[in-house]
Amino acid sequence: MLITTVNITYLLGAVAFAIGLRQMSTPATARKGNLLATIGMSVAILATLFLPIEGADNNYIWIMGAMILGGIIGYISAIKIEMTAMPQMVSVFNGLGGACAVVLAYTELSHVSIGRIAASQAQLLILLLTLLIGAVAFTGSMLAYGKLQGLVDDRKVTLPSHNLINVVILAFLLGLATFIFLSGTQPGLVWISTLLAVSLLYGLSFVAPIGGADMPVVISLLNAFTGLSAAAAGLIYDNNIMMVGGILVGSAGIILTVVMCRAMNRSLANVLIGGFGENNKKKKEKGEKQVAKEITCADLAVQLYYSSTVMVVPGYGLAVAQAQKVVKRMDNLLSANGVDVTYAIHPVAGRMPGHMNVLLAEADVPYPKLLDMEDANEAMANTDMVIVIGANDVVNPAAYDDPASPVYGMPVINVWEAKNVVVLKRSMNPGYAGIQNQLFFHHKTRMLFGDAKNTLEELNDEIKTLEG
Repeated sequence: MLITTVNITYLLGAVAFAIGLRQMSTPATARKGNLLATIGMSVAILATLFLPIEGADNNYIWIMGAMILGGIIGYISAIKIEMTAMPQMVSVFNGLGGACAVVLAYTELSHVSIGRIAASQAQLLILLLTLLIGAVAFTGSMLAYGKLQGLVDDRKVTLPSHNLINVVILAFLLGLATFIFLSGTQPGLVWISTLLAVSLLYGLSFVAPIGGADMPVVISLLNAFTGLSAAAAGLIYDNNIMMVGGILVGSAGIILTVVMCRAMNRSLANVLIGGFGENNKKKKEKGEKQVAKEITCADLAVQLYYSSTVMVVPGYGLAVAQAQKVVKRMDNLLSANGVDVTYAIHPVAGRMPGHMNVLLAEADVPYPKLLDMEDANEAMANTDMVIVIGANDVVNPAAYDDPASPVYGMPVINVWEAKNVVVLKRSMNPGYAGIQNQLFFHHKTRMLFGDAKNTLEELNDEIKTLEG
């Protein structure tokens, strides 16, 4: 009866996971989806505590202590994390998930090696895969965190012919895993430990040559690895909810990875090999001698105030400047004058998909104002003024007219189709693609230099003077 109750509870938890994940696909229901998934996980954890395990001590003091400590750490981290550092937090939490899978797999393999428990060939294969994938996800995610946080210099962790080194290490790993698998159902602990050590090393080496700007894609891929390792751990313990949760995480990570690669018009292999834009940094840009036309806050305020439609294109620079609430105040001032203000969201604007959505939601921007790239492009020709804040490569016309450009073919927001364009940037420095953006020299474009938050605050002051 107890087992049946636990399984029914697991089913309810799995349904909550699936519905919650579906609701997270749109900003309007994302918060409810996250809450529902959290409830599903809580129910699953509680049900597992009542699951009888033969020969287990069921030491609930240790279990509850670990849960409380982990919950406190997670809560404090989520409260204190800055929006610009959200990918770092995702990377760390993802890595810890991989570490959990490693601990489980290594513990079970050590018991198998000394004959404490018996394992079939199928079970041994699952254990080995869990150990390998979890270890790669753990160290890879930790290095990704270090790169995003600025703690690790790409040049200091990358060796000559690094991708070839990765191929050699991976071949050795697979060969060693095959040897252990074929050696019998009681593999030596030394070989298991060697497999663990090399897997941890490969996780670091795998991520080392990938540029920091591509880390969100890699984090998504490593997230898929963690999900797969969790699903494999569910197979080890014959736990349905672990398998379902792991499969959902793994599939979501893979889908997100594909979406991000498509949004950049790049293959996953190109991302993993790295070097996005490196060849272009050495190439002399066509626009180096061109002169960008500037605009003052006072002039921009007048144009915005008397426009009918204004579209804001946010980018990572907006997040860095913590200017989302100032943008919302500008939105309020213009909307009070009858101006229709919307926001164009590129799939890879910021450091991860949804970054801009969450950032603007934090400033209480209504969800209907957030336009997907396709909808924004359709409305662009009828837009009086576009303000690009901290975005670069996602508004680069080279995606259409320069076959030699690394962003050629990448879906972008066609801001140059609007009647007027103003770009807020600190300087004329290029984005991570390493190329100058010809939008800055377009006849419709005016540049407004400075910190986005300070500039927008000055702009709001100028708009207020027009009201009075």
